[in-house]
Amino acid sequence: MGNLVGSWRYKEPSTVEECDSTWGSDSESDDQAAEEDSGASEAVSPAEGVRCAAEPGDMSPQLTGSPEFLPKMKRSFYAARDLYKYRHCYPNYKESRQSNEYRNLRFYLNKIPLIPDGIYVEEILTEWRGDYDKLEHNHNYIQWLFPLREQGLNFYAQELTQDEIKEFQSTREAKRRFLAAYCLMLDFYGVKLLDKSGNVARAPNWQQRFQHLNVSQHNYLRITRILKSLGELGYEAFKAPLVHLLLEESLCQSTLPNMKHSALEYYVYTIRLPSARRRLLRYAQQHYRPAHAFLWGPPAKQRGAGGTSSSGSSSSSSSSSSCGGAGSSGIRAPAPTPEQQRKMEETVVGGVTGIAIFSRGNSVTCLDHGGAGGLSGLEFVGSGDVERGQRNDYSEMVPL
Repeated sequence: MGNLVGSWRYKEPSTVEECDSTWGSDSESDDQAAEEDSGASEAVSPAEGVRCAAEPGDMSPQLTGSPEFLPKMKRSFYAARDLYKYRHCYPNYKESRQSNEYRNLRFYLNKIPLIPDGIYVEEILTEWRGDYDKLEHNHNYIQWLFPLREQGLNFYAQELTQDEIKEFQSTREAKRRFLAAYCLMLDFYGVKLLDKSGNVARAPNWQQRFQHLNVSQHNYLRITRILKSLGELGYEAFKAPLVHLLLEESLCQSTLPNMKHSALEYYVYTIRLPSARRRLLRYAQQHYRPAHAFLWGPPAKQRGAGGTSSSGSSSSSSSSSSCGGAGSSGIRAPAPTPEQQRKMEETVVGGVTGIAIFSRGNSVTCLDHGGAGGLSGLEFVGSGDVERGQRNDYSEMVPL
């Protein structure tokens, strides 16, 4: 029996559908028992009040031509498999038998520099902010600032281990610097962190930085890494607000049109809670143009007459199709009438039967991750540090 257990290996999924459990259920309570919610970071808290300042998709990019003449798109299996492994904590991963040097933690404690540049984290946090040329063209620091349990392009950077993750999450100084590093990169992208819940908004420099980000697409890989690292080191709740903002900017405001497929293929699927992914995807489906080309909705078998509970009750009224203002209440709109539901089920969008636009009022912008379990195990830098005189020069970057 021991040999049988010892020889068992996890079988990796072979299709996009096998990688994606987003639409397996529409019950928020099911998320607590979901296998993919058992990431290294156990603390997942609600991310409330995600801000969105657009009117109904007036500025969404439009594609012309009849649907039958448009090129057929499909989801990336590479992306789906990569994010599946991440959400399931790398099921076939074997940690090195070498002694754990905790190199990532020691770097964040300012005890060792990043290799090969020989730069300490304190120097990056205090001197690199606003030096956008350096942040753009240096490719060695990102693996050190945002470590993962997978190898990046800098082979001098050490992969995280489970033991190091636990030690990192219990080390206040490392977590404070990690949040400062997150704010450093947000500023580079034209975004600012608003509060301890992870809510974000445009920064004062957003126009210049969004214009740069729209063409500097190697940063899209960096953002994926940042989102993954947030989840590994205890800040899972910070992901959804950032992803929501990037979806809004790419789909509603058209300020980052080149990012929309990276956001849908990668960013959304770094989020471990299926219910949170569903909310983001409903929001994206509501504003994606052309509507018939949206590939990330529920499978066809769940869009039929008997599958409305999986895809969500939808309402296509213009009042609920806006991106939601900063004062959006997050209250769900009334359920559609039977006549509205019948019309939606019979809708043919662009010649494709059964595709509906899911809105549920403003619920897609609420992002109240039900059943997430609060902030247990997640420690933030509070006012007590200021009183004890522990504020660093870069602490203004982090809302305390």
